[in-house]
Amino acid sequence: MKQFEFQLRISAERYLDYYRGAARHVVVRCADGVSVQFPASLLQPFVTAEGVHGSFVLTCDEQNKGAELRRSTLRG
Repeated sequence: MKQFEFQLRISAERYLDYYRGAARHVVVRCADGVSVQFPASLLQPFVTAEGVHGSFVLTCDEQNKGAELRRSTLRG
């Protein structure tokens, strides 16, 4: 399994683009400098009134399929 760690700060206003479907993917730069793209739908469990903020870990298989997103224990 591959893991990508990153911090994310998306305001509630900006998240509306993802919610409305205007943007379907999120692109982030990981702590190690690698850029990763994943479906915006993975963010839904983490949305608050302020948007999406925190440290996250994206896990996928070796073919970059079956992506799962979870909060990291790192502070963000």
